[in-house]
Amino acid sequence: MEDTNIKEFLTYLKKYIPAIILIAGLATFGTFLYEKKVKTPIYQSTAKVVLVQQNENNATTSSAALNDYNVNQKLAGTYTEIAKSELVLGQVITDLNLDTSVKELSKNLTVSTVEGTTILTISVKNKSAEEATKIANKIAEVFTKEITAIYKLDNVSLLDEAKTNNNPVNNTTIRDIIIAGFLAVFGVTALAFLIFCLDDTVKHGQNLETTLGVPVAGKIIDGSTKKRKKNNVKKLISDELVVEDQPKSVVSESIKNLRTNLQFTSVDQDLKTILLTSSNASEGKSYVASNLAVSFAQADKRVLIVDCDLRKGRLHKIFGAVNTYGLSNLLADDLNNAYRYIQKTNIKGLDILPRGTYPPNPSELLGSKKNAELVNRLKSQYDIVIFDGTPSNGLADSIVMSTLVDQVLIIAHDSVTKSSALAETKASLDKVNAKIAGVVLNRISRKGNNRYYYYYYGDKKHDRSA
Repeated sequence: MEDTNIKEFLTYLKKYIPAIILIAGLATFGTFLYEKKVKTPIYQSTAKVVLVQQNENNATTSSAALNDYNVNQKLAGTYTEIAKSELVLGQVITDLNLDTSVKELSKNLTVSTVEGTTILTISVKNKSAEEATKIANKIAEVFTKEITAIYKLDNVSLLDEAKTNNNPVNNTTIRDIIIAGFLAVFGVTALAFLIFCLDDTVKHGQNLETTLGVPVAGKIIDGSTKKRKKNNVKKLISDELVVEDQPKSVVSESIKNLRTNLQFTSVDQDLKTILLTSSNASEGKSYVASNLAVSFAQADKRVLIVDCDLRKGRLHKIFGAVNTYGLSNLLADDLNNAYRYIQKTNIKGLDILPRGTYPPNPSELLGSKKNAELVNRLKSQYDIVIFDGTPSNGLADSIVMSTLVDQVLIIAHDSVTKSSALAETKASLDKVNAKIAGVVLNRISRKGNNRYYYYYYGDKKHDRSA
C-alpha cells in the first residue's frame, strides 16, 4: 500500500493486542510444555587423543618434533575420517554390543582437531549420559590402536578420558521460549499489517482529504456499549437519541462538534438545509441525523427533520411519531396543508415529517418541482431542516435531493465502509454539483481512537452551548 502511515497502522494494530498476547502466551506455554514433557534430553561426552611420533633413538629433537607436528596437522582430516570409519565404529559396536548401525552412530559422533595442536576431540551424543561416555572412550581406544597400526605411530595416547555429563546439551528451554514468543508477536503483527494494507475500509478518516478530496466533518464515537448510571442502576443505552438522553456524554460531545463544524463551513452563507446520505445501508445515517437534529434544537434552533427515505425510512420509530401520513402524502396533497403532516416531538424546538406511505416512484417524487417548492417553504419556516436520505450507491433519491439543499453530509461506518464505495458516492454527488460538507465517520471505536475531539478543524474545547 502506497504511503502507509506507521502511526495509522499502530492505531489499527491496537485491536490486535489481545490476539497478540493470547497467541504469544499459548506459543510460549506450548514451547515450555514441549521442552519439559516431550523433548528427549541428549547428553554428550568428549574424549581427547594426542598424536606425537618419536624418533628411532627415542630422543625428540626440536626439528623432529616440528616435522611431526606439521605431518600430523596435514593428516588431521584423515584422522577424522578414520575415527568415523566403519573400521573403527564397527569394532566399537561389536565390543559394546550396541543396538545401532555405523551410519546412526556416525550421526551422533563429532571428531575435530584443536586448532594449532595435534589433539583430536571425540564427542558422542546419546540419550543416556553413561552410554555416551562408554562410546566416546571406546572410540578413542579403538581409534588409537588403528592409527598406531596404520601410521606406525609409537606415541598415540588418550589425553583426556570422557567423563559422564548429566547436563543435557539440548537444554534450550529459555532460548526456545523467547524465540516462540517473538515469532508469535511477529506473525500476528505481520498478518495485521497484511490485512491493514489490503483493507479498503475507511479507518479514522485516514487520507480521505488527500485521496477523495473530502474533509472529515465529524467523528462520532461508538456509544452502543456505553454503560451509564441512573437511579444507581447500571444499564445499557438502547435509545438512539443519545444527545437528549446523555447530553454530557462523549458521544453527545462528538455530535455537538459536528454541529459546530457545520456552522464553520457556512460562515459565508446561511446554512438552512442539510442532507445526510451514505454509500450503503446500515451505516448509521438515521442515527446521526436524529442526534444532529436534537443538537441543533438544544442550541435554541427551530428544527425540522424530514425522512426522505420513502422506502425504508425509520425516523418515526426513533421519535415515536405516527407514520400513517408523511412526506409522500404531503407531496400528493396541497403544500398549504403541510401543517397536517408535520408532527411535534417530545423535544423542544424539534418537529418531524415522517416518510409516510410508500410510493411507487420515490425518485420521481423527490425530483419533482413540488418537492423543490416544499424545500424552499420549509427553509422559510425553520432555522434548520435536516433531510435523512437514502444510500446513494444504487439509488437516485439522495442524488436528486442533494441539488435542493445547502450542504450534504456523507455518513461512513468507520472501519466498515469501503473507500471505493465512498469514492463512488462522492463521484455521483459531484456529477450534480452537490455541495459536500464532508464525511462523518460514525461508530469510531473508543479503543482505537484516543483523540475523541479531533476533527477536520482541529482540537477545540468542548462545546457547552447546549
